[in-house]
Amino acid sequence: MYLGIDLGTSAVKTVLVDEAQRVVASRSQALTVASPRRGYSEQDPAQWVAASFATLDALKADHPAELAEVEGIGLSGQMHGATLLDANLKPLRPCILWNDGRSAQECGELEQRWPALRATTGNKAMPGFTAPKLLWVRKHEPAVFNRVDKVLLPKAYIRYRLTGVL
Repeated sequence: MYLGIDLGTSAVKTVLVDEAQRVVASRSQALTVASPRRGYSEQDPAQWVAASFATLDALKADHPAELAEVEGIGLSGQMHGATLLDANLKPLRPCILWNDGRSAQECGELEQRWPALRATTGNKAMPGFTAPKLLWVRKHEPAVFNRVDKVLLPKAYIRYRLTGVL
C-alpha cells in the first residue's frame, strides 16, 4: 500500500493506492485562501496540517488495515509558497502563496540589481517565486524577516510536520 498526499491551494487530497496502482480510497479536505488586500494570497500552515491529518484520520477510520500496510508516502503540492519559520520551526506569518502578486516591485528591483538574473536562472523574476516574496517581507515586515531561520515550500512544511525531519 502507498499513500499520496497532495497539498493544493484549494484542498488537501489524500489517496490510498495498492501495489497494482488501484485506488483503494481517497479523502479531501477543503482549504481557504485569505486575501487581506487586493493581489494578496495567503494560507495558515496550521490549516494544511489540520487538513492533512483530517484526511488521514478519515482513511484510518474506514480502512485501518490497509493504512497500516502503507510502505511509502508521496507528497505533491503547490510550489513557491514562502513558509517562513523561526528558530523553533514555528511559522512566523501566513504563507505567501504562489499566486500572490504583492512583490511585483521587488521583482523589478531584483532584475535591476542582478542584470544576469534571466541568463543565470532561465527565468525572469516573477511575484509567484519565493525570492521576491522574501524581499517584500524584508521591506514591509522587517520584524518578521529578522526572525526567519528557515524558508520552506508548503509541501516541505507538511513533510516536516508528518515526520519531524527537515
